[in-house]
Amino acid sequence: MKTLRYIPLVLLALMSCKDDKTSENTITEKAPIQIEGIDPSIKPGDNFFDHVNKSWMESAVIADDQVGVGAYRFLNIPQQELLKTILEDVSKGEHPKGSIEQKLGDFFASGMDTININKRGMTPIQPTLDRIARIDDTASLMMFVTTQLQLGDYSMISPYISPDQENSSINILHFAQTGLGLPDRDYYFSEDPSVKTIQNAYKTYLKTLFELVGDDNAEANAETVYTIEKQLAASHKTRVQRRVIKENYHKMAVSDLDATHNNIAWKTMLNVLGAKVDSVDIAQPEYYDTLNTLLGTIPLDQWKLYVKANSITSHDNILSKPFQDASFAYSKVLSGQTEQLPRAKQMVRRVDNQLGFALGQLYVKKYFNEDAKKRALDLVNNFQKVLEKRIDNLDWMSDSTKVKAKDKLFSINKKIGYPDVWRTYDVDIDRDQFFENVVALRKNAYLYELAQLNQAPNRDEWHTTPSTVTAYYNPSLNEIVFPAGILQSPYFDLYADDALNYGGIGMVIGHEFTHAFDDQGAQFDKYGNVSNWWTEDDYTKFKAKTNQIIEQYDAFTVLDSVHLKGALTVGENTADNGGIAIAYDAFKLTAQGQDTTKIGGYTPNQRFFLSIANIWRVKMRDEFLRNYVATDPHSPPMWRVNGPLMNFTPFYEAFNVKEGDANYRVEEERIKIW
Repeated sequence: MKTLRYIPLVLLALMSCKDDKTSENTITEKAPIQIEGIDPSIKPGDNFFDHVNKSWMESAVIADDQVGVGAYRFLNIPQQELLKTILEDVSKGEHPKGSIEQKLGDFFASGMDTININKRGMTPIQPTLDRIARIDDTASLMMFVTTQLQLGDYSMISPYISPDQENSSINILHFAQTGLGLPDRDYYFSEDPSVKTIQNAYKTYLKTLFELVGDDNAEANAETVYTIEKQLAASHKTRVQRRVIKENYHKMAVSDLDATHNNIAWKTMLNVLGAKVDSVDIAQPEYYDTLNTLLGTIPLDQWKLYVKANSITSHDNILSKPFQDASFAYSKVLSGQTEQLPRAKQMVRRVDNQLGFALGQLYVKKYFNEDAKKRALDLVNNFQKVLEKRIDNLDWMSDSTKVKAKDKLFSINKKIGYPDVWRTYDVDIDRDQFFENVVALRKNAYLYELAQLNQAPNRDEWHTTPSTVTAYYNPSLNEIVFPAGILQSPYFDLYADDALNYGGIGMVIGHEFTHAFDDQGAQFDKYGNVSNWWTEDDYTKFKAKTNQIIEQYDAFTVLDSVHLKGALTVGENTADNGGIAIAYDAFKLTAQGQDTTKIGGYTPNQRFFLSIANIWRVKMRDEFLRNYVATDPHSPPMWRVNGPLMNFTPFYEAFNVKEGDANYRVEEERIKIW
């Protein structure tokens, strides 16, 4: 079951070993950090992102085995080098059976044994293919699909466990739409030449996989699978439609589902899954209605091809090289990446994905400075108070709603650095059995999640590993999470002045707080229940403001003519706009924020905004960027800088932005929400 995503960096104090303590006096003696590469020929008011980053963009080189370079998610590239060092070290020695060092080291070593992996060819998946061959009716088809779910092999059914949005004190079983091999339902219906290229690459990928397992009619089989997926795609809600919280929650009695979906056979499926429930949430009912119908109209032999293709694609990257090459041939068309990752880098990602909290313990012990956790928590607490004041000063929200908003704000649970309680992995890892290790860990993940069904949510659980450069807000648990990975330059640095830190990690903190009040987060109360805690008039005003955000970002483009999807990105754009405002207010409370002393020729206010542009210093391949705009709820980096700053008057004042500048907006057109 699914759970709730190159320039070398000098990792300064926050990435130093814990034994290497640096005193406060030493920190203050360091020369101020400068942001390099600013292009004075580009006016800040014309394009602030390019003003700060274009020189870097022109010289930055994306490695052949990557899709981008720079900050944000691409900071995970140097992070993975640190993880690789840990894994190479633990894979060399012998460790007590069952220890995290043994599991990590042997799993990494098993995946590095490419000689054995290639020698085995398709042998590891042959028992699965034999089971598919024996399917003789719809009931046995669904039995296969259900048992494969327990091994991490998803095809036409997608269950997951999370809090009930109408009663967040209990975890329930949800089912979401699924069944597609392309990135999104819209890819099946687009006539755009770039998308047609992706469609053809995907069909070629399926054809190659069928050939690799010895099918004679590989091309026809691939077309059959694609046709089934396209019919399923027609029933999918769009990504924008899935943002409407209440319209993607439908709690239904299992007995009713079983009566209407005789081909799916819900009672049997849930019994095999080990899920003891009498009701479930069907997030997108139209999908399961369509699936049930298609199970009765599409011939069984075609469904067998469909599950066969899904089973191979679920395992192709843990089989021999020809399967891996087929997978990469498709992904390179989608992403523009020209070379596969070296095997060690692939295994770092896989270990982090499947044993991430075991690896995280060693990462934190070796690289994380505890001072960063304390500093970050202080910042988060201060930002909470700043947002409280901003709520008090809102001119569009009534006093009664403000009370509830502040109540929710101060109920947010804050998680910094790494979990207080580490997840364990009850699984045996064999140094000589890579395929079996992966499957065992998938099954362990399934059982770990199943154990949470009908239980109170685990508030100690994290949904990202400590080493990952990211942050998130979880509305169901009303929590914000800042892993150790993001507590480093350019986001946060013990050597940096407040302007850089508040424009860096400060913007991120403000962004995550704002998610509690974006178009989706605002629908959840302080307990994580979907609840209308607004007055009708307040919520109408709020929706009008978020609609302004949608319209503004709809007009932005990348790759010359590809428009952003304002309705898809409205939550993140709202958080970006709010995050900058909150961070700026917090910065103005510091001694430097109240000063005017220049550093490197820039005022404190200017350095704050330079830092904001610097943390989105990212370069992506065009193919990756095109798919990003189509599917990602975040705006591309340029518009995470220019978009919010167009709306923020202190930026205009800091850089003397005037009428006639390309990104100038008159005061009444500058959108202000939080």
